[in-house]
Amino acid sequence: MASRIDLLAWLLDSDPAIRWQVERDLVNEAPTVWAATRASIATEGFGARLLSLQDRDGQWAGGAFFPAEFDFAGPEAAEQSSQPWTATTWTLNSLREWGLDAGVLRERRTAELLAENCRWEYEGRPYWDGEVDCCINAWTVANGVWLDMRVDELADWFVRHQLPDGGWNCEWIEGSTRSSFHSTSIHSKGFSRTRSRPGEQLRRARLDDPVRNSCCSAVCSGDSRPGNRWGTGSAGSRTRSGGVTTCSTQPTTSAKRRCRMEMSLIREWRTRSR
Repeated sequence: MASRIDLLAWLLDSDPAIRWQVERDLVNEAPTVWAATRASIATEGFGARLLSLQDRDGQWAGGAFFPAEFDFAGPEAAEQSSQPWTATTWTLNSLREWGLDAGVLRERRTAELLAENCRWEYEGRPYWDGEVDCCINAWTVANGVWLDMRVDELADWFVRHQLPDGGWNCEWIEGSTRSSFHSTSIHSKGFSRTRSRPGEQLRRARLDDPVRNSCCSAVCSGDSRPGNRWGTGSAGSRTRSGGVTTCSTQPTTSAKRRCRMEMSLIREWRTRSR
């Protein structure tokens, strides 16, 4: 078995995105040391590579959640298929989690460019308005706060879509009424960045303690109800009927396909991240 020293040496001989966290959390280096390593994310290795791939319109790979060339009607959209994970949301998540200084992207006007040019594949909604998936919206809140973009209305979305047991589930759109531990944990991490400016609605919803009762499984079991969950109310509204959160829009076939594909990809991402 490798010794602790060998493991630390291996971790330290790595990309700055990893190395600065090892220096700070495992080796207890002085702040000046790990801060210098962290600053190099923008100019070396993984971070520099992703920054070099940013499109002139602020996006990555020309899309919000999927690359622009992704074929929703082709074999890559099949049930067990995947996508390249190169679009804007995944790239922002990586850069933020690696510890890139947000000032690098602010200098590029990334948030403003995304507001102007980036639209979700689901119904073409503006990027910072989010969409219907709570995991996607949680990442969008986290990335928005990171980039100093106002995402208050998207934060309020979570209050309106909190499930009776206190948490959230990405598959609420399919009728799930049981919270997912995984979806709720992503939400909690996203909202941990908003505590410096919590609104009254967030306090009432007790978002600092989102799992009020039993947020039980990472995959909903038994509480999804089959059938049509696209109601007939006014466009864009969300209603609750018989304990099931329903969407009152009438999405197109392509929008439904995108939504199903997004959920399939998030399931795959969950499996890979365990």
